[in-house]
Amino acid sequence: MNFGPGVEHLFAYGTLQLPQVQLDTFGRVLDGEDDSLPGYRREWVEIDDDRVTRVSGMDAHPILRRTDDPRDRVFGRVLALTPEELDAADEYEVSVYRRVAVELFSGLRAWVYVGH
Repeated sequence: MNFGPGVEHLFAYGTLQLPQVQLDTFGRVLDGEDDSLPGYRREWVEIDDDRVTRVSGMDAHPILRRTDDPRDRVFGRVLALTPEELDAADEYEVSVYRRVAVELFSGLRAWVYVGH
C-alpha cells in the first residue's frame, strides 16, 4: 500500500469497500489493507439518495458511532487515495456522515466517515 507524500488514507468499513462503488466513485478498484478502529461501533442508517442507493445496491448503509469503549471495534480496510479521490469520497457520502481523522488499531492515521 502506498504511504508516500500526497496520499490520503481512508478507513472503509461499508459500501466504499465494494468494487462497484469504487469504480463509480474513483474510476478504479482500490487496493487496501485490513485494519480496525477501536472505540467505535457500527450501526445502520437509511439512505434516501437515489444515486448512492443505485450504485451500492443498498438503501441502508453502515455508519459509525463513537463509544470510546476499547472493547468496541469496527473492522474494515485502509484505502490509499489521491486528494482528488478523497474529494470524490466526500461527494459520495450523504449528509448524515462527516469525515474525521482517527488513529487505527495499527497506529496509522486515517480519515473515516462517522455519524453526526
